[in-house]
Amino acid sequence: MPITHLSGRGVVELTGPDRLGFLQGLVSNDVAAATPERAVWAALLTPQGKWLADFFILAEAERLLLDVEANQAEMLVQRLSRFRLRAKVTLRDASAELAVLAAWGGTPPPPGMIAAPDPRLPEAGWRLLADRAAPLPVADATEADWDLHRLRLGLPDGSRDLEAEKTVLLEAGFDELGGVSWSKGCYMGQELTARTKYRGLLKRRIVPVTVAGGLPPAGTPVLRDGVEVGAMRSARDGHGLALLRLDALVPGVTLTADGAVLTPAVPGWMKLPAAAE
Repeated sequence: MPITHLSGRGVVELTGPDRLGFLQGLVSNDVAAATPERAVWAALLTPQGKWLADFFILAEAERLLLDVEANQAEMLVQRLSRFRLRAKVTLRDASAELAVLAAWGGTPPPPGMIAAPDPRLPEAGWRLLADRAAPLPVADATEADWDLHRLRLGLPDGSRDLEAEKTVLLEAGFDELGGVSWSKGCYMGQELTARTKYRGLLKRRIVPVTVAGGLPPAGTPVLRDGVEVGAMRSARDGHGLALLRLDALVPGVTLTADGAVLTPAVPGWMKLPAAAE
């Protein structure tokens, strides 16, 4: 099983008797479903329903651990703390104590870590947290290997693919990939998320693409017959993600970005309207 250290990830710790109920009312997924053997993928949204951060929630002993982008950990602590009021919960950045790793390839990871399968897709492997005070597992893969693996699966990678205060969760596959609970009750940003789903308001999706030519930088406009229909997101080794209008996902249509030719590779897990399939 390939395993790699994710240097760009950090950990936020929540402790206290109210930790579960506190987080439950703020994030997009059902926090109660997190157990020592099961991680939950969730997002924090603005009140208007736009993405701010996403993370994996792992339960361990008397705490919840959020596997989040390292550069978002402090922001996440500050934003969540605003809603603490009288809740008996303590939040802190535990990135200096816990390292984040990813493993994939089918077999379970080595023992001695906090570990749970990646809840998005079975092929995504495992999310791992390891104590930095102990010897860390030896990495036999690079972060670039993991990056290419998740791009081929069509999995977005936080702020590399999503825009703060702009991206709607359903554009980024949070519905099909299990990042939203439709039954748990209210949370911040729920109204827009539900309206987008049930009224069929989605017009764009973040879609895997293969790239022939030089990799366009993130933000490069994607064109169809000279008309802008989207923008590039992250990319590596001929594979990438692009935010595309649904009406651009038509077989046989040529898409270009900065001279490169893009071919959408819609994964089997992604559900598109019949006209876009």
